[in-house]
Amino acid sequence: MIILNASDISLRFGATTILENISFSINEGDRLGIVGVNGAGKTSLFRIITGEYTPDSGAIYISKDKTVGILNQNISMDQLHKESVIEHMFLAYPELMKMEQRMNYLFEQLTHRTDTRSASYVDMSHEYAELADKFGREGGAYFKEKCKSVLEHMGFEKFMFDEPVHKLSGGQRTRLTLARLLAMEPDILMLDEPTNHLDVETIHWLEDFLKAYRKTVIVISHDRYFLDNVTNKILHIDRCTGKLYNGNYSSAQKQREEAREAEMRRYNNQQKEIARVEAMMEQQRRWGQEHNFVTIRAKENYLKHMEKVEKPDAELKSIRMSFNAAPAGGNDVVFADKLSMKFLHKYIFKDLTFLIKRGERVFFTGPNGCGKSTLMQILAGKLEPTDGYFELGANIKVAYYDQENQNLNEKSTVLEELWNAYPNLTEYNIRSTLALFLFSYEDTEKRVADLSGGERARLTMAKLILSKVNLLILDEPTNHLDIPSREALENALDAFEGTLICVSHDRHFISKLATKIIEILPPKNPEPIFEFVPTASDENVYAAYRQKRELLFNPDTAFTYDEADEPSFTNTKEDYLQRKREAAEKRKQERKIEAYKKEIPELEQEIDEITKQLYDNNISDYNVAAALQEQLYSLENRLLQLYELTDGY
Repeated sequence: MIILNASDISLRFGATTILENISFSINEGDRLGIVGVNGAGKTSLFRIITGEYTPDSGAIYISKDKTVGILNQNISMDQLHKESVIEHMFLAYPELMKMEQRMNYLFEQLTHRTDTRSASYVDMSHEYAELADKFGREGGAYFKEKCKSVLEHMGFEKFMFDEPVHKLSGGQRTRLTLARLLAMEPDILMLDEPTNHLDVETIHWLEDFLKAYRKTVIVISHDRYFLDNVTNKILHIDRCTGKLYNGNYSSAQKQREEAREAEMRRYNNQQKEIARVEAMMEQQRRWGQEHNFVTIRAKENYLKHMEKVEKPDAELKSIRMSFNAAPAGGNDVVFADKLSMKFLHKYIFKDLTFLIKRGERVFFTGPNGCGKSTLMQILAGKLEPTDGYFELGANIKVAYYDQENQNLNEKSTVLEELWNAYPNLTEYNIRSTLALFLFSYEDTEKRVADLSGGERARLTMAKLILSKVNLLILDEPTNHLDIPSREALENALDAFEGTLICVSHDRHFISKLATKIIEILPPKNPEPIFEFVPTASDENVYAAYRQKRELLFNPDTAFTYDEADEPSFTNTKEDYLQRKREAAEKRKQERKIEAYKKEIPELEQEIDEITKQLYDNNISDYNVAAALQEQLYSLENRLLQLYELTDGY
């Protein structure tokens, strides 16, 4: 059933066309990814769907009585609230909160009144009973626990639940907004760059949540790994128009490339045919006989009525870069020994010991707050460690990319910013470099303070590629970059002959480049780090790292060796690994089902006992009856959930 239909949507701001004749439809339960370069109009399309923008032409149709919830890319300051984090979550259920307040009031009144036979007391009792019934049916017994669970999965520790919302950082506010939206479960869930500000573990949880989400999801993202894991349709916006593809991001890209190649073949074949006919006509003219002119007119008619194939548009320009490495330094590039850092008597990491060799591409991972960015600043010489030490090898020259782009002078123009960093270069060289990063002549006169996040990232990267270094330290370099720009950066770093140390949440980026992954572990772990070095057979480096990590830290849920899983000589390694993953998932599911089946008769017996207490006995205490009724609803909801989970087993 179609839940949303867009028909010939066009949007213009003055003389600038943002979207032109965009049409698509999605069914209930679809998970649509919207992709395109920065500035393509993806967020504008979101705002049209939510009604914030009115299109110049066309219309959006949403099925009747369907709710829409949206996570914006930026949370403005005026959206801050005085309530606590947990109170803000509870407000996702305004009707349940209102019912609960009314029930509490009624309960208080009924408890203290002695005129139990009066009409007002009876009316109040009936109202309470009706509210309690409705409250239970609509999930009142568990919505608060659900809110707490979502918050924890979104990286909020329990001590943060009572923090005022207005004291949260920008990233925390975004995560809170996302958590509240997920708890609300709208019929159409719209997410604009949801993986920003999330650590990898939270991204994994969000992916699992969205894959299990039975309603409709529309997501804007530049995270290719996320799009591949979550979406089943892709809307690609290019040059103001949109094309819908079935499948995830990788599938859509393959379809798009194949369609473009087929269109280019048709165009080239037609051009060859036109050239052949025109050459024949020219030859007929040289012969100059009457019957030749008859042939010429026939050929002209043929060309005139030929349905011309338009030449496919060239791919939009993406940034072009190549890093100039300095002469190779020592073989040992970075050695850290028991490196530690603490703020206000609390260690964020402790006793990190590692060695990075020349030519390695090392990616540091770990949850938000584990100190990855702080470690990058220490290695770049921006901060001093609290304990331990590190040293750089001989002749190591370092360049550092700060994820916040704080190494920019807000008062400079784009041209001045780059030229001040490299005063010996000519204006031509500076402008040529900026052009490679898609800064037009007019853009070079912009003040740094007026640049968007993506423009700031491109300017910082432009400064970086002009520095001749043999060690690059990059902190979240793909933030604010669109997919073509990320691919250009990947290719440049892949060709870089020096050493790379990087922090990134982009799993596709990690898989493409990493020769080593170092995870910073929480202080409670006996070891401070977990190192993973991929082998040549690991096609997906990130997936191999996660698999090894699960075997080490979660052996109960990771797959284990079984003789029945022994691969035959005709199986590929991927087949073998896939069968192991499936077997592990099957065993995990079977354990869950057995636990559920064991819980069902216990719940049924408990429900029978409470039902007897309620209806077989004449309970005179209204408070006891109300408490039993609420407990009964909670148990029945859980039982229905278990019946659904075990259906078919």
